[in-house]
Amino acid sequence: MTRVFDEDLVPGFGTRAIHAGQRPDPLAGAIMTPVYLTSTYVQEGLGQNKGYEYARGKNPTREAFERNVAALENGRHGFAFASGMGCLDSIMKLFRAGDHVICAENVYGGTFRLFDKILQHFGLSFSFVDTRDPQRVADAVTPKTRAILAETPSNPLMRLTDIAAVADIAHRAGALLIVDNTFASPYFQRPLELGADIVYHSTTKYLNGHSDMIGGCAVVRDDGLAERLQFIHNAAGAVAGPFDAWLALRGTKTLHLRMRQHDANGREIAKWLVDRVGHENVYYIGLPTHPQHELARRQMTGFGGMISVELGTRERAAHVLGRVRVFALAESLGGVESLISQPAGMTHASVPPDRRAALGLSDGLVRLSCGVEDVGDLLADLDQAFEGIPGEARREPTPSARSRDTKQPAGT
Repeated sequence: MTRVFDEDLVPGFGTRAIHAGQRPDPLAGAIMTPVYLTSTYVQEGLGQNKGYEYARGKNPTREAFERNVAALENGRHGFAFASGMGCLDSIMKLFRAGDHVICAENVYGGTFRLFDKILQHFGLSFSFVDTRDPQRVADAVTPKTRAILAETPSNPLMRLTDIAAVADIAHRAGALLIVDNTFASPYFQRPLELGADIVYHSTTKYLNGHSDMIGGCAVVRDDGLAERLQFIHNAAGAVAGPFDAWLALRGTKTLHLRMRQHDANGREIAKWLVDRVGHENVYYIGLPTHPQHELARRQMTGFGGMISVELGTRERAAHVLGRVRVFALAESLGGVESLISQPAGMTHASVPPDRRAALGLSDGLVRLSCGVEDVGDLLADLDQAFEGIPGEARREPTPSARSRDTKQPAGT
């Protein structure tokens, strides 16, 4: 990784977000890394080049983004991919037929689909376990286990995995720990520091933060593992395009600012939801009533803007989804704008219904990605969206949700 700072300077997160991995353009001194829109590079002679031959292997814009994210995760090597799923698929190419992978049972629907519908047909085997309990992870290990994969917090049930404990289990078995850090971002959680071997992101989400590109990124510390991933990156070719890399690099420059506001809004909205539907129906790791709140406080520095709320039925969920005006009904998350979705019919529709039911992922579950708008506007939007929800006793009109100290009656 290119060094940007002197050895004796340990910059803060915001400084790294803005500067790490980049230098002013040597041609004209441009402060922003240029977008290198080229497929190939002119060579000075046979066997002589400037470190670049063909853009699938290396691109200066992509490299700047890779170095930047590696610095934010406190890693050594970054690899930018065309999508989060392309990133995960390439990571899984580290393994071969006959290898066994333990996966958290509550993961993004696309992760389950990749494993269940594609990769198992290439000879990999998967065990889906509740990684909230490290003992269950340990019990699932076999002599053929080569990796453990977890999302923490998980999508959409906001379950946590004790990264340090599971890293120890993985390493005692000679396996890798792979952590999807998309929900937390490196601003709130750095799995490599807790023992993970590979951390990856859908850069579409918080790292980019503006809902205008698709991408993925993996970060490692180990040089040997990086060499293997570099080979796959080039050979399989699921690389990020230069303009997408540039957009994501622009996004990371404000990551620390955006994450603070996502977190502040998430905390306020979670409190409002608890007042409205009861704490047992609100899944937010920042709530003291969340069963893993203390673990969140231990391995994270903030709680973010992702919340799920159980409304009981599809009809009640549809009522809220159909009435929001500031929140937008859409898949994805992590942008500056607030989004709302029904995971069972959207992000997790590829998970079989019986499996969703076993996990507690019901048709009444709604997921909120709290953006960075004025929180009073978000609360007012939810207040009017919940009004008249089916099955709820008629309530007296309440003061505007802009009055944050006003508690709303709990729903039934």
